Amino acid sequence: MLVLFETPAGFALFKVLDEGKLSKVEDLGKEFSTAESARQVVKLKAFSKFENTSEALSAATLLIESKPSKGLRKLLRAHCDGETLAVADSKLGNTIKEKLQIECVHNNAVMELMRGVRSQLTELISGLPSQDLAPMSLGLSHSLSRYKLKFSPDKVDTMIIQAIGLLDDLDKELNTYAMRVREWYGWHFPELTKIVQDNILYAKAVKLMGSRSNAARLDFSEILPEEVETELKEAALISMGTEVSDLDLMNIIDLCDQVLSLSEYRVQLFDYLRSRMNTIAPNLTALVGELVGARLIAHGGSLLNLAKQPGSTVQVLGAEKALFRALKTKHATPKYGLIYHASLIGQAAPKHKGKISRSLAAKTALAIRCDALGDSEDNSMGLENRAKLEARLRNLEGRELGRSAGSAKGKPKIVFYDKDRKKGAGAMITTAKVYNALADSTLGLTESAAEQKEEVVPGETNKESEPSQVETGDQAPATDGEKKEKKKKKKAHAEDEEGGAELESEEIAKKEKKKKKKKKHSAESTELQNEGEINGGEKKKKKRKHAEAEEEETKTPSKKEKKKKKNRSEE
Repeated sequence: MLVLFETPAGFALFKVLDEGKLSKVEDLGKEFSTAESARQVVKLKAFSKFENTSEALSAATLLIESKPSKGLRKLLRAHCDGETLAVADSKLGNTIKEKLQIECVHNNAVMELMRGVRSQLTELISGLPSQDLAPMSLGLSHSLSRYKLKFSPDKVDTMIIQAIGLLDDLDKELNTYAMRVREWYGWHFPELTKIVQDNILYAKAVKLMGSRSNAARLDFSEILPEEVETELKEAALISMGTEVSDLDLMNIIDLCDQVLSLSEYRVQLFDYLRSRMNTIAPNLTALVGELVGARLIAHGGSLLNLAKQPGSTVQVLGAEKALFRALKTKHATPKYGLIYHASLIGQAAPKHKGKISRSLAAKTALAIRCDALGDSEDNSMGLENRAKLEARLRNLEGRELGRSAGSAKGKPKIVFYDKDRKKGAGAMITTAKVYNALADSTLGLTESAAEQKEEVVPGETNKESEPSQVETGDQAPATDGEKKEKKKKKKAHAEDEEGGAELESEEIAKKEKKKKKKKKHSAESTELQNEGEINGGEKKKKKRKHAEAEEEETKTPSKKEKKKKKNRSEE
């Protein structure tokens, strides 16, 4: 078995003297503890030296891409006929096997053998001292770094930092120049400021119109909508602005030209920035957009520096002053910095902005690392994470809607009433209660009135009381005098109750006794009604006795009342 080993000085082929030792991977490292023991395991068979640094650089570049160089192919063809080749890179071994038909091996034993050869390299290769090997390694690494930087300019983020800085400066200058145009031309046509809100359209209208007296005969259809054009022409006829000279108008129009040229250059610069961001940081651009991503890179210094920051730092990047002030005063720290201007956070409700900014910062940190350190050049990761964040935002909004509607799933929980259903929270377990007239006191009333009360709710009375109602219905109705007496008695009771609030404790005690007596009488009357079928006649007598006793207990009618009764009877 032969071992292929790459050095800064050239390619080396070692012959394995005892292949049986490769079976014991754990003990293989001990065989290379000294130079003598290492020479008993492997022996240098061939060495192909690099002629210059450029050859070493080209060979190293091809090895990174898992491709054999021309010198390596010659070396292998010359010394590897019928031999098995041990390689450190499995992809390189597959390429050698396809192109040179040489059997290649890559396993744990080979990697351990490579490690041992590296430790005793200067002893195994004569004429290659360590003091010469170290400068060769350093020079080759520097050349390789410069080569990779030279041939991959797409990963240079300096242009992005300069472009976003210039874009911000252009925005400030454009705003200043546009405000100056409005202020300057406002002396001549002040009404135009409210009619045309956009700065670029304002500058175009001023450049075309010049003096406001020309507005009536000009066509603004290419610049302004029809209704705005009509309003502008009407306002120009009745404008209260001052007159200006032609020289003043010439300078105002020159300033409008500057505004328009700056706006055109800004559009070109934004297109350039967009293309550079999609090339250098496609995943970051897909998550937060071109402007926010470029500002994050500019604030971090470079894409690689930004990749070293955690998600919590990316979240508050740009709000350092507020962060340190909050930490100093022990107040709430800011939830977002530059990332606040991302479209995902703009879509969220105010109470969800903190959650979405935290999630977006975590995904942004991953996207930055993928762009800075990964090999992929597409934005699939950024698009996938953006879809997840949009789903989370919809979930948060749906959860809030569900709470407001009465259920957790976003659908209102509507319960329909069904009087026939006996189960469930929406149905009535028992029928609605009806007013029970039998609970009222029937003392002081005639039998016919008591029976009328009982007949109010026939469904609540017992079936046993029906015969008594029929029997009592045969009695003669009460006279008019008796009805008037009853009304007077009710009035007297009402007056006694109203005056009872002003009486002393003795009078209150008397009323309580009367109430107890009434309750007793009502209970006895209900018992009598239930026993109506057994002794109907006795029930009538008891009712009459109770009515007479109640009349005796109540106040006896005065002499005046007796006189009134006699007069009424005579009439």
